[in-house]
Amino acid sequence: MTLPQQTVNLPSRGWRIDPRKALAVSALCWAGFAILVVLVVTDNGRGFDQTGLMFWRYGDGLEPRGPEWLLEAVRDVTALGGVLLRNLVALGAVAALLFLRLRREAVLMVLTVAGAWLVGYGIKLLVGRERPEIVPHLTDAGGASFPSGHSFNAAVVYIAIALAFATMSSRQSVRFTVIGAAVILSMAIAWSRVWLGVHFPSDVAAGWLGGAGWAFMAAALLRRPADRTADAAEPQLDKVSPKESDSPMPAGPR
Repeated sequence: MTLPQQTVNLPSRGWRIDPRKALAVSALCWAGFAILVVLVVTDNGRGFDQTGLMFWRYGDGLEPRGPEWLLEAVRDVTALGGVLLRNLVALGAVAALLFLRLRREAVLMVLTVAGAWLVGYGIKLLVGRERPEIVPHLTDAGGASFPSGHSFNAAVVYIAIALAFATMSSRQSVRFTVIGAAVILSMAIAWSRVWLGVHFPSDVAAGWLGGAGWAFMAAALLRRPADRTADAAEPQLDKVSPKESDSPMPAGPR
């Protein structure tokens, strides 16, 4: 029995973020990040940090309020910003973009995530803040506290993924939904670190602002290097005319 030939309709780019708007958003995020750095370095944010760590806790053990299942759910959320799951998600997104022949977006994402790791790690070394000891740690955590690596890198990875896949839609409502979902998810990961007692609120706020700022800045400044890298790596027989690329492609290896 011969099966009918299937076709795969590859998406075309319907949108790319305006570099000026991306830089404006990035500037706002980095301004907030800078304010938090000053507060932390000068020790003027102690009241904010202590209040943020304590306000939903109770009893002599300073446990967070809520049932046990909620605590486990928070641990699951924080795992999405951990090194293993975060990088698996990023690798999966890059693979999907390559499969969809969105090479420029794939290269841009690799450059964004790799650069973010270096920037976040460098800031941690420069500030060198100790983790909070006010409340019990409800998950394992090591290294310096400021900025939160989970918050910084989760914002970078999930917002970068959203910006990459938003290129497949020309509808503004769809793009806003995708990017908004990434923002909410990365914020939830950041908040989970305070809930688990391993970061001050200023750590996660600065981490998220820095990560979001880097993601939007990279979308503007690394766009041309990503385009050049993708063009240089593109095989000659993959180069088809726009008219051909919009037509259905037969399924199977190509």
